Amino acid sequence: MDIIKIIGIGLIAVIIVIILKQYRPEFTIYVSICAGIIILGLVMTRLSGIIQLLTELSNKVSDTNGFLTVLIKITGIAFLTEFAVSICKDSGESAIASKVDLGGKVIIISMSIPIISALLETIVHVLP
Repeated sequence: MDIIKIIGIGLIAVIIVIILKQYRPEFTIYVSICAGIIILGLVMTRLSGIIQLLTELSNKVSDTNGFLTVLIKITGIAFLTEFAVSICKDSGESAIASKVDLGGKVIIISMSIPIISALLETIVHVLP
């Protein structure tokens, strides 16, 4: 039950942060980052299984292999961007968080243009 581990790590980190805020508030960000990295590590083990399954499926259909790689990269960028935004917001830097969020969205859109282009080409060929 990985979810119990994740919830436990999150709750323990919150308790430590609450206690540290009273005595050493400058260390709370380190606790938050460590908890996030541990939780990200737990999630990555599950994510690797999903990526392996998608790769096996894409090998069966040769045309989508390049698109699947792009989709996996886009998903990774979305996860990492959300992780960085959360850390920035936890640090009280919401202005930086919004810039990181915007940067992630722009990169995702720029990476998805080949997929959108291929989709539109397919639609044009299908329509009379």
